[in-house]
Amino acid sequence: MLIDKIKELGFDGVSVIDVSDVPFEPSLIKLCEMNSCGNYGKCYTCPPHVGKTQELIEKARGYKKIAVMQKIYKTADSFDIEGMRESSNNFASLMQNVNAATRQELGGMIVLGAGGCRLCGVCGVIDGVPCRYPDKALASLESYGIFVSKLAEVCGMNYINGQNTVTYFGGVLFQ
Repeated sequence: MLIDKIKELGFDGVSVIDVSDVPFEPSLIKLCEMNSCGNYGKCYTCPPHVGKTQELIEKARGYKKIAVMQKIYKTADSFDIEGMRESSNNFASLMQNVNAATRQELGGMIVLGAGGCRLCGVCGVIDGVPCRYPDKALASLESYGIFVSKLAEVCGMNYINGQNTVTYFGGVLFQ
């Protein structure tokens, strides 16, 4: 039933695997620390505010299953930054739909998206105030130490889906 709900939301691929099969890689945090996306320290759902990587990995390992979903977007070309931004925002919206749908069906699950939270123009961490949307703010698969390209392989999905495309992955950890 969970898979059907997720598929109805418009994802291109959905797979459920055991959390014991998830490829965790704690060293991924180094990519965040290099601040290549610009969100390091600027968002509650990104490092270092999201939590310590090893603790997040252990938290994830406390679940039995993960539903992994992917969405493939077409872009005008490899340099279509605006198209990539639009697709990223669309994916974030899809993951909010997953969050809303699964919260009704499953209690105690964790929904993980791609990249940092985009709910607020400026995250409360910058202003020194608590998260404005704690039930909607989603951390990323990577922030939990999940090696997404390897996860795609385990799930039988392609991480790269051809020229002029961008692919995003999300997941729902549940019992």
